[in-house]
Amino acid sequence: MKYKLLSRLLLIGLLLVESKAFSQNGTQLIGYDAVTSGRAGTSVGYFDNTSLIMNNPAGISFLSSSQLDVSTSFMAPTVYFKNTINDSKGKNNIFPLGCISYVHQKAKKITYGIGIFTQGGMGADFTLNQSLYKDPSGNYVPQSYHSKFAVMHGAGTISYKINSALSIGVTASLVYSQIEFAMPMSMPPAMLRGVINPTTGFTFGNLFSAPTSSGGLGYNELVASANMNGLNSWEFNGRIGIAYKPSDKFSLGLMYSLPINLEYNNGSAQMDMTAQMNDAFGKVVSGILQQYPSLTPAQAQSAAMNQFATLGIDLTKGVADKYATNVKLALPQSIVAGASFAASNKVRLLMDVQWLNWSTSFNTMNINLSGGTNPNINKMLGTNGTIQIPFPLNWENSVVVKLGAELKASEKLDLRCGYAYGNNPIPESTVFALFPAVVQHHVSVGATYKVSHAIAINVAYEHAFKNTETASANSYIGSQFNNSQSALLNNIYHLSLSWYIPKK
Repeated sequence: MKYKLLSRLLLIGLLLVESKAFSQNGTQLIGYDAVTSGRAGTSVGYFDNTSLIMNNPAGISFLSSSQLDVSTSFMAPTVYFKNTINDSKGKNNIFPLGCISYVHQKAKKITYGIGIFTQGGMGADFTLNQSLYKDPSGNYVPQSYHSKFAVMHGAGTISYKINSALSIGVTASLVYSQIEFAMPMSMPPAMLRGVINPTTGFTFGNLFSAPTSSGGLGYNELVASANMNGLNSWEFNGRIGIAYKPSDKFSLGLMYSLPINLEYNNGSAQMDMTAQMNDAFGKVVSGILQQYPSLTPAQAQSAAMNQFATLGIDLTKGVADKYATNVKLALPQSIVAGASFAASNKVRLLMDVQWLNWSTSFNTMNINLSGGTNPNINKMLGTNGTIQIPFPLNWENSVVVKLGAELKASEKLDLRCGYAYGNNPIPESTVFALFPAVVQHHVSVGATYKVSHAIAINVAYEHAFKNTETASANSYIGSQFNNSQSALLNNIYHLSLSWYIPKK
């Protein structure tokens, strides 16, 4: 009966964490539950709750009893974007998150645990103007910008207590991740490798990028409306930890987490270059009218259609297609060390320092499209329906410092507070509104009320202060983000229930 109950609780946990998560440092939340979040996520060197499954698996050896924790959180992020034609706040969303975990004290030396945890993510929803998308009167036609990146772990842990003061532990987890992405995406003209003149090797990319004075179209970039969804990834992750607790007054912890190579499959993508081709068609028509001013607009349009036809492009078939989609990305390896010190019988001070290897994992998001059947797109690309897009990220390594404090206000009430700082890992060249992982400073408060010896209620509130980052004058993401500003602030509310199960 006990294991049937646990399996049902884990299923509830899976339903709770099926949501979009926003980053607190990069794509990672600073805490998994109300207890640790109330002290800014400090947890590696203090062994008091089941989130140690993810924070330091060795620490579960020092829990005083078996324990079940059920946690829910509500996240209310606010995102902003500003450039020369936009000054917009993103859609207001409230996202439910959740964790559930259980640790069982099997014997004096062996302890094991299991749980489901929301690790983090990022995303945003905007309606923005883009310079290419206008109606016949020249008014902007607002476009949808959407992103979603969510990560959760189903984890199992075992720890071994070497002696009364030292323990080691490992966590193996099945990682589930989702990704969605929709926006007018910028691409270099060089992607159009279809050959126009085999003798000279002149390509469609050359045609689109050559200056108008040389008979080209004069584009520095091409834009296609992209909408990718249905992308899911299942991978494995491992963590190893060491816990050292020579006394109740002082303890230390250290944990290493392996990188996670995420490969998203079975997705689909809509790619539509209609706005780009309409603009190019207009340029060709304008050029014809300048060269032959006696022609009517209708005659110039007919001549332009014929020019594209001689290049093998039948504009009546459009320039939109649907593709099977595969995306490759990675989450970073990390090392974190923590310490806990009881300054008095009532006050405890905590500190964690974490290094995240973003530069290796979030360097490029490789987007692979296949199965395209539109002859115009295939002709210009010079492929049989495939597109490879190396989407630049170029994130930098970051260090996160967390400081926490706990006060035992009474036998039934514990109070907490904390501060965390993590340097923004996104460089100016790739910061943009849909990956708003730029917050740096966080404060939190929390409390635990012990209803009985077996039951405790935990609450916490954390605030990530608004941080605004300005993109470089030559954004790698696209010209629409040149010198733009992206900003994020976040409020998260946590509630959890702890059930302490005495050893038999």
